[in-house]
Amino acid sequence: MAENRAIKVGVCGALGRMGQSVVKAVSEQPDLQLVATIDIEDNLTQALADKKPDVVIDFTAPHVVKQNALTVLNAGIRSVIGTTGLGPSDFQELEQAAKAHQSAVLVAPNFAIGAVLLMKFAKEASRYFDHAEIIELHHNQKLDAPSGTALRTAQLMAEAQPKFGCDNADDHEILPGSRGGHTESNLHIHSVRLPGLVAHQEVIFGGLGQTLTIRHDSLDRTSFMPGVIEAVRKIMTVQGFYYGLETLL
Repeated sequence: MAENRAIKVGVCGALGRMGQSVVKAVSEQPDLQLVATIDIEDNLTQALADKKPDVVIDFTAPHVVKQNALTVLNAGIRSVIGTTGLGPSDFQELEQAAKAHQSAVLVAPNFAIGAVLLMKFAKEASRYFDHAEIIELHHNQKLDAPSGTALRTAQLMAEAQPKFGCDNADDHEILPGSRGGHTESNLHIHSVRLPGLVAHQEVIFGGLGQTLTIRHDSLDRTSFMPGVIEAVRKIMTVQGFYYGLETLL
């Protein structure tokens, strides 16, 4: 990238609620240039060829995000993905595409700086507490459960504490699913979906005579925008695959 040239940015899912916020945020940055707004029915390949962005930000839907990312990476363009629903096999494909085309991709379950800090604090607390549960709360139009943020939080916590709740009583669910889902490290995750919510998560730790609760609330989608903008700037300086905003900060 030439010195002092603005980073050219395309936005996939530009007509969605997150997409509209991203378009506004990008347009307000003096070092970024919005060159393409793409929605699901638009021809992504043609838009990339015509507008030639340096980075494409994706806030679309789980069923199209992987193909979008591969199209972007195969064109030698960097990708910043906020759409959740991708799994380990998808990550491998994206990593291979980024390497093959000397590009870079970031998949971030959450762009709110406060949420990134929550994950960091939860990992640290897991060194001292081996009983914990995660509750994530989102609007009722969210398609995937549990959230990508909850899964990433659980992954980081398991790095510090390989097994939770070893002395818990055996679950006897009178209503199936009452205890939520649980990870290999036995971290239970509970998903709440209600209108009026945006994105919220708390991690509750329990110990001898005490509890510790770490909570983050995104009250508006603007909370994600500083992280998105920083991700765009950082992705221009690296190559390869990155999972989690914290890996670039």
